[in-house]
Amino acid sequence: MDYNIVYCTTEKLHTPALVVGIYEDEKLSLSAQHIDKVSGHYLSKLITHGDFTGKIGQTLLLFALPGVESERVLLMGCGKKSEFNTNKLREAWLGTVKVLQKTGANRATACLLELKNEKQDSAQWARLIVETAEYALYHYDQTKSKKDTDSSKLEKISLLLEEVTLQPNIEQGITWGKAIGKGVKLARDLANLPGNICTPTYLADSACKVAQQYREQIYAQIINQDDMEKLGMGALLSVAKGSVEPPKFIILEYKGTKQDEQPIVLIGKGVTFDSGGISLKPADRMDEMKYDMSGAASVLGTIKACAELKLPIHMVGIIPSVENLPSGKANKPGDIVTSLDGKTIEVLNTDAEGRLILCDALTYSKRYHPKTVIDIATLTGACIIALGAHASGLLSNNQDLANQLIAAGEASGDRVWQLPLWEDYQSQLKSNFADIANVGGREAGTITAACFLARFTENLCWAHLDIAGTAWLGGKEKGATGRPVSLLTQYLIQCTQK
Repeated sequence: MDYNIVYCTTEKLHTPALVVGIYEDEKLSLSAQHIDKVSGHYLSKLITHGDFTGKIGQTLLLFALPGVESERVLLMGCGKKSEFNTNKLREAWLGTVKVLQKTGANRATACLLELKNEKQDSAQWARLIVETAEYALYHYDQTKSKKDTDSSKLEKISLLLEEVTLQPNIEQGITWGKAIGKGVKLARDLANLPGNICTPTYLADSACKVAQQYREQIYAQIINQDDMEKLGMGALLSVAKGSVEPPKFIILEYKGTKQDEQPIVLIGKGVTFDSGGISLKPADRMDEMKYDMSGAASVLGTIKACAELKLPIHMVGIIPSVENLPSGKANKPGDIVTSLDGKTIEVLNTDAEGRLILCDALTYSKRYHPKTVIDIATLTGACIIALGAHASGLLSNNQDLANQLIAAGEASGDRVWQLPLWEDYQSQLKSNFADIANVGGREAGTITAACFLARFTENLCWAHLDIAGTAWLGGKEKGATGRPVSLLTQYLIQCTQK
């Protein structure tokens, strides 16, 4: 999709489709007021007769409006003006783009920049418009025998701008949005693939393709099973034992700066299919466990976005990747394994495998003497119960880092909610037979999972993102979301602006 900025009065703009906002309380946006005036108060009459209320998510497509040169005018409900923020924009614009796709318009002009209030950043607003459009236009057909030929004709979206002084900010936002859109698409493509295609080897090959595409910025390294054994990654390797698919330890180093600075390390959980192992999951919706590598996909997507933006930053992406299946060689409840840092772990539940591969990755990350480490994982069903699909869980041993991620979540609309990481919860991980147990019972499952990981973060400035509730959607809308690529990229952009 192509994006640009146009300057013109709304009613004189000739375009196949013109998108204008209608508020639920104050009714007409500035552009809508112009159209209403030249059309003989056509929009006001629609509202008066109850044909359009302006509720969030409502749309109405109008043709050949009198006095208006645009072929189509698409009304977008914005809800109450006082409540219209980045999240409301995303909700309203997402549905509107899907309506645009179904029209015969090849171009559209959106009067969305005027909907921003004084407190909202214009670059971030433009970025969200582009990023949301890219999300709405996403289409998956890689594993279908017949490709969808009835695709959208929409090729270009223009943003109407009246204040010329904001042009540099809007152009910056468009650049951000396009880059993040590409990163989100990569993450969604990988996560949507079935487990028989997207194996640890496939994930490693995909990482190498990203490195090849941006070979001047990214270096790839793949550590195979033999070398993992030599290193002593006993926790990670114990998870892989039940599968014939060999594990891969994937490293992508992005150097967007010539300075030899400490890197920011992103660690993504890469369980390409999680049956639960011997602690087998219920059959219902087990197919969704192909999404258990969404953390890995988000790391690859974030690195791609950073490479597109050429961010001046040093970053390392680490992806421990395995498949968790039951077999005669698989981990058994009660087994004791030794992690890379030497700690022994009693495996009380083989379905708590993500923390076993992440703990070795956290230990390995110390080799880079990182500035910060953030792990991203579909780690606990408890996080879905606690936060649903709206916010990812955040736990951290450094409040400054946590605050930065919270701010990045608010700015990007990809929000997080912080949970406590108190020492009180560590007692739930006591084991009679090893240094630590891999689960702490039913209570506070998301927190005790993070407490387990915290045991391996000594001397690290570390945060953990539990994306179990946000990485994919179920039901008729089933599919990967690409979260939290937007959040992570925003955080990295913030790091470059300090």
